[in-house]
Amino acid sequence: MQSNENADSVYLAVDLGASSGRVIAGLLREGKLELDVIHRFENSPVRVHQSLLWDVLGLWKEIQQGLRMASAEHPHIESVGVDTWGVDYVLVDGSDQVTGVARCYRDQRIQGMTERAFEIVPREEIFEATGLQFIDINTLYQLLAARLANDPALEIADGFLMMGDFFHWLLTGKRSIEATNASTTQLLDPRTKSWRWDLIEKFDLPSKLFTELVEPGTTLGEVQESVAATTGLSGVPVIVPATHDTASAVLAVPADDFAPPAPTWCYISSGTWSLMGCEVAEPKINSTCSELNFTNERGVSGSTRLLKNIGGLWIFQQIRKSMHRRECAHDWEEMVQLAEKAPPFQILINPDDPSLVAPTDMVDAINQLATQTGQPCTQEPGVLYRSALEGLALRYRSCLGMLETLVGNPIETIHIVGGGSLNELLCQMTTDACNRPVIAGPVEATAIGNLLMQMMGTGQITSVTEARQLVRESFLTKTYQPQSPEIWEEPAERFVSLEFSE
Repeated sequence: MQSNENADSVYLAVDLGASSGRVIAGLLREGKLELDVIHRFENSPVRVHQSLLWDVLGLWKEIQQGLRMASAEHPHIESVGVDTWGVDYVLVDGSDQVTGVARCYRDQRIQGMTERAFEIVPREEIFEATGLQFIDINTLYQLLAARLANDPALEIADGFLMMGDFFHWLLTGKRSIEATNASTTQLLDPRTKSWRWDLIEKFDLPSKLFTELVEPGTTLGEVQESVAATTGLSGVPVIVPATHDTASAVLAVPADDFAPPAPTWCYISSGTWSLMGCEVAEPKINSTCSELNFTNERGVSGSTRLLKNIGGLWIFQQIRKSMHRRECAHDWEEMVQLAEKAPPFQILINPDDPSLVAPTDMVDAINQLATQTGQPCTQEPGVLYRSALEGLALRYRSCLGMLETLVGNPIETIHIVGGGSLNELLCQMTTDACNRPVIAGPVEATAIGNLLMQMMGTGQITSVTEARQLVRESFLTKTYQPQSPEIWEEPAERFVSLEFSE
């Protein structure tokens, strides 16, 4: 790595996804944002007995190592901030000790919790209050599972931290609940932007856990002395980004507008999960949104992310693990090459099928699902890899139609940001399946959005429009045009039979 001591401004983004983490330095020089990837590390849940847990202390060790490397490489650091995946949380007590384990959203305790919740509060009432998509992983159902299991951690705790807040607490010693991530709990009213105390009471959750929200761009405080001694970040402020990684990623979409009244573009934040939606000025809480099971989550600067959670590259990743267990190892590039050579549409896979959320073996689960739906089984790697990507593209197609219904006008362009934007086969499948141009990039959108919000917090950038202009001037994108959309018509009709009620 080369020294960047002459950079005008250096910001540090800690970017934690559900499968990996990064510490990235953002260098603002000569009107462009440059990225320096300081440290990369894996993140995967650990199975302990019957539970699936996050190794948060292992992540903290990796974060500190990355920050230490960054401070040695870049002596003039303006700020640091953390973004993470949504819905998961950590509880702490009055002595600032963690009260229990940090469970992964794929933990089996959440199974059936939405149905249990509807026995307490009707589905329609929950949606009207929160405008959020119904999905078992939402924090509400995790907390309900803890309550029903008489989890002592819930009684001991006097503080609730979502994952980004947890690492900000470790950095500064100060507690906070950031607004964009809080909006994934299904306990927040997107209209008033405040907690729904009536739901909290009806689900018998401790009200003391839910403190006032912190907005993106807030300076939380300086890195505390113990961390500064370890990392070298003495006197460096922690500026809260949009801690939900999708909110950060959407900020980094290289569009030329912000929360328009009639959006003509949508985004897909593509990684382990795919989040597909539009950026709108106000939440859309109505019967159509409820029926289509879309979600209204907080975005930056008061915007709303009208989106749907889609299974994403999870299935593609897990097929690779299953193949490794079968002593059939392929790297990511080889997987795409094998998928490209495989015959199309051999098995149609809905990435949101419940049986594929957390199976013991993904290949076995796909074949079991294929048998149930009258499709052929296979152990052929290329067919499996291709089917995972085709299923995603077909799911994007159906969600595009739903989005157009919700916003009331055609979507002309699809922006794909995140790691999935590097998968050229998936990008071409998406443009063909949806029959829309796809603009792919930037890849490190979540980290870029994190950095941009820190810059907005310091006044280096004054608006989302200015931030997106900086993205367009700093990072290359690739545009894909439909080549053979007609071949997707028949598979799309078959795919409808695999889709369940939203």
